[in-house]
Amino acid sequence: MTDLFTDPAALRAKALEIHRLLCRIHGCPVPYFHSLDPLSELVSSLLSHRTRNAASGAAFKALRKRWPGQPSTGQSSTDWAAVRDAPTTEVEAVIAGVTWPEQKAPRIQAILRRITERTGGLSLDVLNDLSVPEARAWLEALPGVGPKTSAAVLSFSTLRRAALPVDSHHHRVAVRTGLIPASLAVGPSHAVLAAQLPPEWDAQRVYDNHEVMMLHGQRCCYHRDPACDRCVLLDLCPTGQARREPERARA
Repeated sequence: MTDLFTDPAALRAKALEIHRLLCRIHGCPVPYFHSLDPLSELVSSLLSHRTRNAASGAAFKALRKRWPGQPSTGQSSTDWAAVRDAPTTEVEAVIAGVTWPEQKAPRIQAILRRITERTGGLSLDVLNDLSVPEARAWLEALPGVGPKTSAAVLSFSTLRRAALPVDSHHHRVAVRTGLIPASLAVGPSHAVLAAQLPPEWDAQRVYDNHEVMMLHGQRCCYHRDPACDRCVLLDLCPTGQARREPERARA
């Protein structure tokens, strides 16, 4: 039998079928959950690392409340220069609800300083003129920014670019369904999983793929005790099939 990992065409076909089935369950296109400018999305993504959405969202709002910027187009904004130049202990106190605020506060300030050095200001407008690979490389040259964050900035922000983020839920579903080997870490999996999607897909469809994979991990393919008995992907999932073998043996 052919090893699926050595058959790119079979993997692409499987990825598309998984996408189709999950879209049927969760509904595609999936609405974007917010419309932040790229710099705000970058900070939001950094705050969210290993942190629940409610806590990271509250921390982001706390930054905006403590250092408000000039409203634009009727929306509130943040004075990122003030965040950059504030005492680090104060930034840490404002974002205290996230995981590791003592690490995230100085990292966010270091990134804001680096962006200022590279662009002469605090804007990521430079990304508008770059291809997706170029924009991701630009972002990943910032301290502490990896593939997930660069993809999130391009996909989730008002840039709306076709970049595929992979979080822990997405990664878990991809491993269990056999799209990637268990030995492939989250970071390197970005390029592999993105290559399985049609190159002509626009930003919305790439975003949909991430969202439905993530939602499936959150609502069915749990870290512990996945709900294989009600999984729409069961027939395609070698992990789920293996979990069912003892039941078949007892029947």
